[in-house]
Amino acid sequence: MKTKGKKKKLGNRPFIIAEMSGNHNQSLDRALAIVRAAAKAGVHALKIQTYTADTMTLPLDKGEFFIKEAKSLWKGQSLYKLYQEAHTPWKWHKPIFALCKKLGIIGFSTPFDETAVDFLEELNVPIYKIASFELVDLPLICKVASTGKPIIVSTGMATIQEIREAVRAAKSGGASDITLLKCTSSYPASPVDSNLLTIADMKKKFKCAIGISDHTLGIGVALASISVGATVIEKHFTLSRKEGGVDAAFSMEPAEMKQLVEETQKAWQAIGEIKYGPTKGEKISLKYRRSLYVVSDMKRGEALSRDNLKAIRPGLGLSPKHYDHLLGKTVKRAIKKGMPVSWEIVN
Repeated sequence: MKTKGKKKKLGNRPFIIAEMSGNHNQSLDRALAIVRAAAKAGVHALKIQTYTADTMTLPLDKGEFFIKEAKSLWKGQSLYKLYQEAHTPWKWHKPIFALCKKLGIIGFSTPFDETAVDFLEELNVPIYKIASFELVDLPLICKVASTGKPIIVSTGMATIQEIREAVRAAKSGGASDITLLKCTSSYPASPVDSNLLTIADMKKKFKCAIGISDHTLGIGVALASISVGATVIEKHFTLSRKEGGVDAAFSMEPAEMKQLVEETQKAWQAIGEIKYGPTKGEKISLKYRRSLYVVSDMKRGEALSRDNLKAIRPGLGLSPKHYDHLLGKTVKRAIKKGMPVSWEIVN
């Protein structure tokens, strides 16, 4: 119940992250254009990824190092060539982060090995992200945690035990600010597989901020996540899906990202609090409820009946709940049609 004199307190507004990933298409100019578009759309942060093909895998194009899954966006490529195409050159990091700072958004990254952490520390990134596929790399998590910076961890594919182990590793490594992201690691993901109720359960189990790394198309899943407690939303971002890119097929365009920022803000505001009764904005509408009115001229001493007493709008008369009680009562004076009924006019 709302206490008089106290303002409603909401939790943190949704923190929106635009994930560039490899959508720069190996062009620094395009990468910087993505930063500018993300800032214009109103996001709070832009994230990149810090790795090289050699820190990710081996230069082999057969067996398990070759992508064969029929439904994969990257079918027919080796892991090594995919990471060569998708990686963000390390010399680009500084200008990307500098532009983020200039435009008033947070620039940070996902490191994929310890050398990437050391490099990002030289750039003094304020936040670190652990990718879903790296959640099981506990030494990497400990290395990131040792920086003392906030850590965001995606949990795609992870069992509850694997999440526990990752959180335990982060805490033992020195992390005190941990955010977990519910994630479905398929590209694009289906809303059916989003299972957003897990967000509330994760919040209860891990006692930390929970968000979503959303690979579905559109903004529906992200909006729905707000209602179950998500405070961070990460979506892949590109200038144009038509222009291609390794992640373009499931990335948001600028107009969509702007809509996401605006609508998640509304969704967060709409959660509000448990409250019954009219809001401040509704009080003006109370006078348009139904209430009891005399609907024909009456003489003094005449009885109220179903013919001359009606429940109509507006709401300046007695509540309709008194209708049966008033039937048969006489009026104290002559009454004109259109008078709201009050206890003062009846005997």
